[in-house]
Amino acid sequence: MRLIALGDCVADRYVDDGVFYPGGQAVNVAVNARRDGAESASYLGIFADDYFAEHIRSVLADEGVETDRCRVANGTTPGPGVRLVDGERVFLGGRRDSVAHLLRMRVVREDLELLACYDVCHTTNDAGIDEFLPQIHGVVPLSYDFSTGHDDAYLSRICPSVDIAFFSGEGLGRQEAGELMHRAHGLGCSLVVVTMGALGSLCFDGVSVHECGITKVDAIDTMGAGDSYAAGFLVRYFDTRDVDAAMAFAAERAAHTCTVHGAFGRPSKIR
Repeated sequence: MRLIALGDCVADRYVDDGVFYPGGQAVNVAVNARRDGAESASYLGIFADDYFAEHIRSVLADEGVETDRCRVANGTTPGPGVRLVDGERVFLGGRRDSVAHLLRMRVVREDLELLACYDVCHTTNDAGIDEFLPQIHGVVPLSYDFSTGHDDAYLSRICPSVDIAFFSGEGLGRQEAGELMHRAHGLGCSLVVVTMGALGSLCFDGVSVHECGITKVDAIDTMGAGDSYAAGFLVRYFDTRDVDAAMAFAAERAAHTCTVHGAFGRPSKIR
């Protein structure tokens, strides 16, 4: 399968270690999809022109992720501070004048022509391109990570343009997760996935609710686990159209991510 991820690129700064890791939901999904066996994976977004971006671009090239239509802007890469507390990543905030804060990407005809070459486009609540979702959905199946956002106005605006929806079920019980899946499906999403942390994950296909437990590992860092789940699910689902197989593979890949620092490793020193 062929996947393109559209959205954010950040440098996750691990302040206690003096290093940063490539990150951002879209970057993480693109890299993980390639590692998970996607025939090709691309990232489309905005790079800054600083040393953070230079390292990230080098890593993406080394990972086999294409970036041909990315924009490059004068400015700084978003750099949230990160501290690990018992294996859980805690964000400390970062500069508010990065390229992600100052600029928004416009999706133009040439981008849509590129997107149409892929089996799925994955984007996120942090991509800043919600206004273009109907156009994107018109040329390629669309996957969208809502994170924890699920108020009615938000769902009504986004779901009609989304084929596969991912939600973080943090703070939700089983019944609430079920109601959320039915709402999102009723608004247009064909598949709705809710990750529930230690409780595993759920997926509603319009007929049945599929369940999958977690893969147990000795976790050292949860950064990027949800993104690796999404990547694994998409790769296996588009290869097999088997929801249960996709969930099981995604759980394995998310667990593996928890055994490395950063969203997928590849650190560099903070200058």
